Amino acid sequence: MVYPNLLVVDKERGGKFDALNCGLNFAQYPYVCTVDADTVLEVDSLLRLGRKILESEVPVLALGGVVRVLNGVKLEESKVSSIELPKKALPIFQIVEYIRGFLFGRLGWEKLNGTLILSGAFSFFNKDALLQVGGFKNFTVTEDFEIVVRLHKHFREKKEDYYIGFLPDPVCWTEVPETLGELSKQRRRWHLGLLQTLWLYKGMFFNPKYGRIGCLVMPFYLFEAVGAVVETLGYPIVFLCYFLGILSFEFLVLFLILAIGYGIFLSVGGIFLEEMSFKRYPRWSHVLRLLLYGIAENLGYRQMTSFFRVEATLQFLLGYKKWEIVKKAKVYN
Repeated sequence: MVYPNLLVVDKERGGKFDALNCGLNFAQYPYVCTVDADTVLEVDSLLRLGRKILESEVPVLALGGVVRVLNGVKLEESKVSSIELPKKALPIFQIVEYIRGFLFGRLGWEKLNGTLILSGAFSFFNKDALLQVGGFKNFTVTEDFEIVVRLHKHFREKKEDYYIGFLPDPVCWTEVPETLGELSKQRRRWHLGLLQTLWLYKGMFFNPKYGRIGCLVMPFYLFEAVGAVVETLGYPIVFLCYFLGILSFEFLVLFLILAIGYGIFLSVGGIFLEEMSFKRYPRWSHVLRLLLYGIAENLGYRQMTSFFRVEATLQFLLGYKKWEIVKKAKVYN
């Protein structure tokens, strides 16, 4: 089959940011879409993003959509034909995590006009805006996060109206790690990139020139970054204080209820809201299984990923800048 409008560029390997810039230089239209190699878009994803651009009263600089877990999903001709849950536990934990993160995190900031992170697996950018800020850079190991912060900074300083947002209905499906080793690499890279970007743009913190982005959103992500260390150290410290007689048994129980119960509430609530709104998982058995994993996630998985983030914090403090490559097997049919 011939695709006359498709141009494939073959170049020497230079990193993801370099590949994106190469595509940007060859792009001929006002907007460009960045996707990962293991990403599958739903058929109307680009149309939904395009509609937002047409409806917006101010220039749209960047848009992102929901990312769902591809593991277990069946494809026909590169399109999602049926949605199934993975057989392994680790990808299901990540499904719960993705649902909670996109529904409560990114959609919440969207409502406050404070979108700071768009997934590199599926993002839509204004080409001219990208060229104005110099394209993608290798300043950090998460070029997708850094470019969004740089766009905010540039256009805030120019005092121009703009929109960077997140939409809950354009969906892409992407593979997630199925082993702890690969998961740890991915999470360390994400958190290392977060810390690198926040440090790179530390001048925006609490600076009124950058509005809610500098005074509200970026401080929140800083607290989130530090929160991983607090959570990881909190459990052993509280238990140690209990065994030393510093804390009472009642306080220990209350701490566990708050620490674990709050996480369960967010996970289970996110799954319910997701199914009420979008109904991505068609079977009740799927929903029940996700709810059970939403509970179990807070009894080990969440603490484990927090530990990976602590490792990334140590990497940041030691000046580590290497991109840890995550190897993924073909996990869909």
